Amino acid sequence: MLFGMVALVLLGVPIAIALGLVAVAAMVATAGPALLPNVALVMYTGATNFPLLAIPLFIFAGAIMNSSGISRRLVAFASALFGFMRGGLAMVNIGTSMFFAEISGSAVADVAAIGPILIPAMKRRGYPGPFAAAVTSSAATLAVIIPPSIPMILYAVMAESSVVQLFVAGIVPGILGGGGMMLLSYWFARRYDWPVEEVFKLRRLWTTFKDAAWAFLLPLIILGGIFGGFVTATEGAGLAVVAALVVGGVIYRELDFEHLWAAMIEGGIQTAVVMLLVAASALLGVYLTEQQLPQRLAQGIAEFTDNRYTVLALLNLFFLVIGLFLHSAAAIILVVPIVMPLVELVGIDPVHFGLVVTLNLGIGQQTPPVASVLITACAVAKENIWDVSKVNVYFIAVLLLVLMLVTYVPIIPLALVELFYR
Repeated sequence: MLFGMVALVLLGVPIAIALGLVAVAAMVATAGPALLPNVALVMYTGATNFPLLAIPLFIFAGAIMNSSGISRRLVAFASALFGFMRGGLAMVNIGTSMFFAEISGSAVADVAAIGPILIPAMKRRGYPGPFAAAVTSSAATLAVIIPPSIPMILYAVMAESSVVQLFVAGIVPGILGGGGMMLLSYWFARRYDWPVEEVFKLRRLWTTFKDAAWAFLLPLIILGGIFGGFVTATEGAGLAVVAALVVGGVIYRELDFEHLWAAMIEGGIQTAVVMLLVAASALLGVYLTEQQLPQRLAQGIAEFTDNRYTVLALLNLFFLVIGLFLHSAAAIILVVPIVMPLVELVGIDPVHFGLVVTLNLGIGQQTPPVASVLITACAVAKENIWDVSKVNVYFIAVLLLVLMLVTYVPIIPLALVELFYR
């Protein structure tokens, strides 16, 4: 099945179609054509999972933010807050990405919103183009860690875990990642004598804060509602859309129908890609469950070692390699159902493992050949991907350090989960 799917992908067949064809072929070869009438039912059931509705809604909310002046106001406030430091524009980039991640949950949406504003500004101030693209790309990957994260939603569905607990577990690692990238940017700025953007002025900070105050209310409303137990993650995604429409369209009055329509189309297309993968993966899941393959895999590795940290090291290596070749959504949908029996067998907390998976695949967004976020940043910056990668390796090292901390010091992601939910 694996070789068949790889062959189809190399021939240019989309991953979702290849996955569905291989699953159907395996079912027919094993049980005969009598199972074919169930194919449509299995795909429909797999794709109509309520938590998945959050994906198009968070994407839509991020697109509205980008089209209604909210992103521009966030950049202005971050500039007033961090601009007095050496390398301040890089820190503005990271800080804005962290805030934008709290609403969109999508790293690609983060780059598309912030890149066109900050990359040209960094170049004008003397920052090398590859560095501007690298910091924008890596900072955007914080969107897979900081809640609400679209990969976390997919993982929760595939692993039958709590979306809210995953969101809470991502807060501390996200802050650590952002802080580490800011320290690295400061080191670069000191080494290459990059400029201070502006003198710190309390009045300017207050002015930009007032201008962006309504934007700051968005994550408070969304995440406060989810963490407070007033709404589910899916309902919180709907709340994000309504709040973004009100702030962008009614209060700031910068959202027109043309931008709204473009945001709807973008959300629809991205959702269709993910949902086709989910539907095809449901077929594969049914076949693997009937053949007991995940359980056999788990038993085989458990016979080799039952040490959870050794198993985590093996899974880290596996997901890092998978992330080189698959988008995060495809990797989660394909691999998580297979490895979950092993995770449960050795006693790894599913929420802890969810952070490990999302961090690994976030690093995969920065490592060619797939590197969807890195490619987007390079396209915005008009820079060569290999030149950017030479700089980006330092930011990837920060993400790897956070991954090691999350993997082997579980209290880092789980402290807030234990405090509020257990």
